[in-house]
Amino acid sequence: MSETILLTGIRELLTLRGPVPRRGRTLAEPGLIHDAAVLVRNGFIAAVGRRRDIVRRGEARRTKRIDFGGCVVLPGFVDSHTHLIFPAGRTEDYEKRITGASYEEIARAGGGILSTVHKLRLAGAVELKRKAIESLQQIAAHGTTTLEAKSGYGLNLENELKTLRLLRELRSEQPLEIAPTFLGAHVVPKEYLRQPEAYVKLLVRHMIPIVARRGLAEFCDVYCDRGAFTVEQARVILTAGRVCGLEPRMHAEQIARTGATQLAVALNAASADHLEKIGASDIRALARSNVVATLLPGCCFHLGLKDYPPARKLIDAGAIVALATDYNPGTSPTLNMQMILSLACTQMRMTPAEAIAAATINPAYSLRRHSRIGSVEVGKQADLAVFDVADYREIPYYFGVNQCHLTMKRGKVVHGKQPRFA
Repeated sequence: MSETILLTGIRELLTLRGPVPRRGRTLAEPGLIHDAAVLVRNGFIAAVGRRRDIVRRGEARRTKRIDFGGCVVLPGFVDSHTHLIFPAGRTEDYEKRITGASYEEIARAGGGILSTVHKLRLAGAVELKRKAIESLQQIAAHGTTTLEAKSGYGLNLENELKTLRLLRELRSEQPLEIAPTFLGAHVVPKEYLRQPEAYVKLLVRHMIPIVARRGLAEFCDVYCDRGAFTVEQARVILTAGRVCGLEPRMHAEQIARTGATQLAVALNAASADHLEKIGASDIRALARSNVVATLLPGCCFHLGLKDYPPARKLIDAGAIVALATDYNPGTSPTLNMQMILSLACTQMRMTPAEAIAAATINPAYSLRRHSRIGSVEVGKQADLAVFDVADYREIPYYFGVNQCHLTMKRGKVVHGKQPRFA
């Protein structure tokens, strides 16, 4: 049975219609429609435009109507870099950083990623799933409708599979869309610290083939940086992933400039993330490529760093820029994409329109879902975030405040009060 809904009372609708991916000047073109309406049929967008035009359609006149009362509406955020499954936060690390310890000093003292690995290996699946569900509810409450989620806190076959199986369950049991990524190459696990090449062989010959064969991931990621995996190790791991059907993603150039970005370009990776330490040649290479430069300003903020990724240089050069939360227990414990927009605007000098495009259509491209999400266009899923503001620029302007009034995924309300039909 067909279900059709007319959405009105939209003061500003940011459609993000236009070229995909967005580069340069097109990043600042939100496809804005004032006094707009959207017709939704069976969870997909059937018509979009000025209210006066849409309401004249015969189908619109006969259907149920929801009036948002003058809100701002945009595509649901697409958060293309998260570490959703973890057992607990790392408040001890947080306090040590405040008193002067560096990220690497904390890791050497037993904190950091390996401390989360230890806790996840001990945690039961029920406990991990409950925490992830709570996080997903908050993610939806802040306007995100699609997210990428990585493994990477198991670092052995048993616990990487435990994480990826939980992601598969969550994909089928709750409404948000999850793109799963295998990050077995997060760091070298404690038991392989003296023989990292043996762990690389384990990943390539055993773990990656099993993950791919069981259909548990779409992407393969490597943390390629000082203290993690080398460029050559990353090349071997990501090549093995691609052979098995897993598209490459990379943590690149967060702590030191290693050449990871150049590798991402050479491999035509879906995304190179972080990029705090990239140089001019890396920016040029990204601008000539289809690799999405995914920037994670929440990580810089939480770590108290002064140097953020060079967003303006990347945009001006013509690179494909995206934004994500990097939601994780150690370096970016936020699931609020609105806060990420604020940091992008104030710390990286992106305009509000650029930041919104970088949080919707470009990350959808990096997740290979741009044909059905990331913009408000006919034929795409009705994934919408409704904000109780008068001007879309207020979304990043009011930093740290949740302005999201209602979130829809495939035309169904997943956050906010079920609206009354007119």
